[in-house]
Amino acid sequence: MKGRRITYSEAELVFIEALHQLPRRDLHAAFVKWSGRSDVSQANLTALCKRKGWLTGRTGQFVPGQVPPNKGRKMPFNPNSAKTQFKKGARPHTFRGAGHERIDAKDGYVIMIVDEPNPWTGAATRPVQKHRWLWEKVNGPVPEGMCLKCLDGDKTNTDPSNWEAIPRAMLPRLNGRFGRGYDVASAELKPTILATAKLEHAVRNRRRDEE
Repeated sequence: MKGRRITYSEAELVFIEALHQLPRRDLHAAFVKWSGRSDVSQANLTALCKRKGWLTGRTGQFVPGQVPPNKGRKMPFNPNSAKTQFKKGARPHTFRGAGHERIDAKDGYVIMIVDEPNPWTGAATRPVQKHRWLWEKVNGPVPEGMCLKCLDGDKTNTDPSNWEAIPRAMLPRLNGRFGRGYDVASAELKPTILATAKLEHAVRNRRRDEE
């Protein structure tokens, strides 16, 4: 009953404590039948047990080896849920098969799904950077310590002729804090900037070898 404190006699408390491990519905039914009280709801009885620390001992968690009660049972047919169930052979809307392409929002490179096994997940397909995948089809694997540089500054132009393998250590000479702004330079200046960076890189390597 709301708004009035519910009191229990000593005998009632002993009765409730003795049966506190019963499901609360059964405990309430037994208490009402035994005491004849109609002013105590199941919620009142549950609250009393919580205050007293008389818990049922059940956690609601499966214990190791416990068999779920619905194991082997088929879900009854429901026309509403059947509308959204996957049909045999259906593919999720997020499925991306071989040939699918997208532009990586992080660096602007074109990511393509190819029909090759994924060595990390075991899937039948795997994502690759399209420009690198096409370049390696023509020129072989990118040498160690090298990377592919986009010549015209358009990373979506994945034609192998638009990419050149350069030493990774040369990248700071092209862009970045001490670079020459290769990516934002005009098409006429790009070859000069690239040639200058190559020359500087070669001179630096020569000096390092002589030391």
